[in-house]
Amino acid sequence: MVKVKICGLRRAEDIAMVNEFHPDFVGFVFADSKRKVDSKTAKLLRKELRRDIPAVGVFVNEDVEIIRSLCIQEIIQMVQLHGDEDEEYMKELKNQLPEIPVIKAVRVRSKEQILETEKTECDYLLLDTYVKDMYGGSGKTFDKGMIPDLKKPYFLAGGLDASNVIDNIRVCHPYAVDVSSAVEIDGWKDAGKIKEFLERIREHE
Repeated sequence: MVKVKICGLRRAEDIAMVNEFHPDFVGFVFADSKRKVDSKTAKLLRKELRRDIPAVGVFVNEDVEIIRSLCIQEIIQMVQLHGDEDEEYMKELKNQLPEIPVIKAVRVRSKEQILETEKTECDYLLLDTYVKDMYGGSGKTFDKGMIPDLKKPYFLAGGLDASNVIDNIRVCHPYAVDVSSAVEIDGWKDAGKIKEFLERIREHE
């Protein structure tokens, strides 16, 4: 079954929603964003989150020591890198946190770019839409024809919603899908939209 990540949680109400509907992963955004949370807030949210749902920390060009601290405190169980982190950065991160899975995001521009990123020290890729001056979260789609055959599992992001997610799964066969803005109303997570998104995938499977 394709796994689901609900990203951008920032309130106790968001945690209550995902505890009820049980996606496979949730995301806390530590990078500059309207959904950004600080470590104190994330710690409180993680405490209320079901223990069987891993929390993914989303970062853009963050200091490795800050990521390490969040992992050691068990606030996050996975790391998602959405910036310009290079191979040296990822090797240092894996050296510091050998047991923590790392997702490297690609703002897709070509097949070659995706294949080059696959060679790095990541465990998963996340394929998202390229938008100039944005590191992600645009809510826009990209040409799935640019996705090459990949050995590493990948998360598919970028403009997915309940109306198109099944078609995207059929075409791309991702390990997981990643959604944020499409399960919101007026910028806030909505229980009905989360439920609909998850049900659409689970009914398909």
